[in-house]
Amino acid sequence: MTPYEIVLRNITHRSPPRPGLNFDRGRLNDLLLVGLGPSPAHRHRIWVEGGIEYREDEWGCIWHRMAADSTRGEVFRPALPDWGCLSELRVPDYDHPARYVEMRAHFAGEDERYKVAGMPGWIFATARCLRGMEDYFVDLVWHRREINRLHEIIASLLERVIVRCAEAGADAILFWEDLGVQDRLIIGPAMWRDVFAPHYRRLCGVAHAHGLKVLMHSCGYNWELLDDLIETGVDCFQFDQPALYDQPALAAKLRERRVGLWSPVDIQRVLPTGDRAFIEAEARRMVETFRGGLIVKNYPDLAGIGVEEEWDDWAYRAVLEAIGLGEEG
Repeated sequence: MTPYEIVLRNITHRSPPRPGLNFDRGRLNDLLLVGLGPSPAHRHRIWVEGGIEYREDEWGCIWHRMAADSTRGEVFRPALPDWGCLSELRVPDYDHPARYVEMRAHFAGEDERYKVAGMPGWIFATARCLRGMEDYFVDLVWHRREINRLHEIIASLLERVIVRCAEAGADAILFWEDLGVQDRLIIGPAMWRDVFAPHYRRLCGVAHAHGLKVLMHSCGYNWELLDDLIETGVDCFQFDQPALYDQPALAAKLRERRVGLWSPVDIQRVLPTGDRAFIEAEARRMVETFRGGLIVKNYPDLAGIGVEEEWDDWAYRAVLEAIGLGEEG
């Protein structure tokens, strides 16, 4: 059975022979994840001041991060400081054909792996950056007309991106949208259903109409929304913190709804401990708990979570042993 078939069978819970594997650094990898190529028009401005790196994104937001310690960052200056700027908002050329040349070439050269196109944004993830988190939460209550206009701009652009990804040869799209904190949702279920669910149905519907599965990354505890997310079209959840959940209950729900889990060994409560026995035991437990609908991955920014490569390798080898592949399958 090819890596493509193994991944698809795990996403859909159709009796895969083993979990899917998605590890970097020359380890076993059943997936090929490719994002959009560079804009033919936009040139990123990047500069460093006092150890802080600043960069301007394609929407016009200014981001900052600690240059030496992290690959991530947060918005320092939003592109929409007030709603009077909405009519002048710079919309990226995410749908420009030139941005899919490399993606098409990568996918065309891949005969066996499952091909995933990384989306350049999603509704909440993009809008909250454009307005700034605090203002955006106020807007959801007091400025719904403007919010609806902004969400429509984003959704229309992403709809065109999804079609381009399908044309480039993707098997699935992956979007990133963090909806939870440690023990609850960021946005309550009622508001999410009212404001966001229609856009999810629309975008997931476009993906499915073009033969694509929908994979969703979301950090935090999203239990109250899982059924809603599944009903709007999400086919597989990429959770980096599975230990936030009652894992047997999560596995049962995903099995019942035939939705996959794509996850590393927990990046907050397990990997950063540096406890080899604990890491290996949790890796084996995750495999046994979610077997039949699981893709196991590594976390790409180990330095950002204080994890050594050796600790990550302990988890990897424990996964291989648990699925009967030995040292390197």
